[in-house]
Amino acid sequence: MVKKNVVAARLKRLQQYLQTLREVQKFDLQRFKNDPFIHGTAERNLHLAIECLLDIGNHIIADRGYHKPDTYAEIIEVLAKEGVVPQGLCQNMAGMAAFRNVLVHDYVNLDLDVVYQVIQGQLKYLEELGGVFAELL
Repeated sequence: MVKKNVVAARLKRLQQYLQTLREVQKFDLQRFKNDPFIHGTAERNLHLAIECLLDIGNHIIADRGYHKPDTYAEIIEVLAKEGVVPQGLCQNMAGMAAFRNVLVHDYVNLDLDVVYQVIQGQLKYLEELGGVFAELL
């Protein structure tokens, strides 16, 4: 059985990270790129939001005995294959796990234009996946 307290704690944190990212969305690209506090806050909160969703996904996979993913990217794919996550959302989330790896491991070469684009255009997918997971509670 999915441990509701584990999922609920991560969903609560996810909402906090997404709220911060929604505040960052208000800045234009130049301000975003020129202010290390703004883009640093964005990078960290985006990383943690993605991490929350991947943690929840892994928890569901382990709990239900689904095929164990070999990579972060496979987490959402496994959940889509099992009918937990809609296929369209899986396609929209494709790349988020890889982007998490860029945020964590390739931060020196991070393209702030790309980070800004993700925040402006893809937060809705993180929110949607959070909603799918919340329904499981």
